[in-house]
Amino acid sequence: MAAPTGARTLTDDAVARLADELLQAAQTGQAIPLISARNPGMTVEDAYAVQAVWADRRRSAGRTVAGRKIGLTSKVMQDATGITEPDYGVIFDDQVVRSGSELPWDQWSNVRVEVELAFELSADLTGPGCTREDVLAATASVIPALEILDAHVEMQGRTIVDTISDNAALGAMVLSGQRFTLSQLEADGVDLRWVGALLSRNGQIEESGVSGAVLGDPVMGVAWLANKLAAHGQALHAGEIILAGSFTRPLWVERGDSIRCEYQGLGEITCQFV
Repeated sequence: MAAPTGARTLTDDAVARLADELLQAAQTGQAIPLISARNPGMTVEDAYAVQAVWADRRRSAGRTVAGRKIGLTSKVMQDATGITEPDYGVIFDDQVVRSGSELPWDQWSNVRVEVELAFELSADLTGPGCTREDVLAATASVIPALEILDAHVEMQGRTIVDTISDNAALGAMVLSGQRFTLSQLEADGVDLRWVGALLSRNGQIEESGVSGAVLGDPVMGVAWLANKLAAHGQALHAGEIILAGSFTRPLWVERGDSIRCEYQGLGEITCQFV
C-alpha cells in the first residue's frame, strides 16, 4: 500500500477541502470515504499538507501542541494495517488524559488502544542527522503511555496517505502518573529495548509486546521523527511529549470496557470507557 513520496500534486484548495472534511468528521463521529481512492495520484507530501492545514485549523481554534505521535513503526502494526512505512501526527492539549480516567467512548470513531512509551523532551531536537545519543541527551523522562486511535477515514483499503491526512489516526494519549528519568531507569537495570507490557481488557490479557519492536529501540522512533520533521521544516521542542510507536497490535474497545496495561518495571495504566 505504498504511495508516491514525491512532490505535491493537489492544489492548496483541494488540500484545504480535505482538511475541513476531516475536521467535520471528527465533530460528527463519521468516517469519510477513502481519500486515496478519490485522489489516486495523491502523494505522501500531499497528505502531510492536509495534516498541516488540519493542525493549523486546530491552533486557530485555541488548541496548543502538547507533542507528537509516531505510527506504524513496528512490524506488528504494519502487518495489522497493511501499511509498510511509519508516519507521524500532532498531539494537542485536549488529547492528553491521565491514567485512571473515565473516557467517553463515543468521543472517538473506530476506537482502539495501543501500548507505547512516551518521551518527554527537555531540549529541542532538530534533524537531519538526529541520532540515538541526541534523543537521550534531550530526554527529561520516559512515561508509560497508551494511545487511543480515532479513525475518520474508512478503514477498509486505507493507504498511507489516508492515515497521514487523518493525523495518523490519533485520538488521545493516556499517560501514566509515573515519570522515569534515564538515570532512574539505568539504576533499576531497565533497558528501553526490553520493556515488556501486558494489555488487558475487562481482566483478560488481550495483547503483549516488547518495546524493541519499535524500530529495534523506541529511542530510534524519536530520532526518526526528528529527521522526518526536518524535511518539512519542523522540529521537536522542549516540553513536548513524543509517543514513540506501538509495540502491540491495536485492541478494539467497546463502551464499558475496562483497560489495564502493566509495564515491566514501570507500573501500570488504567482507564475505563463509558
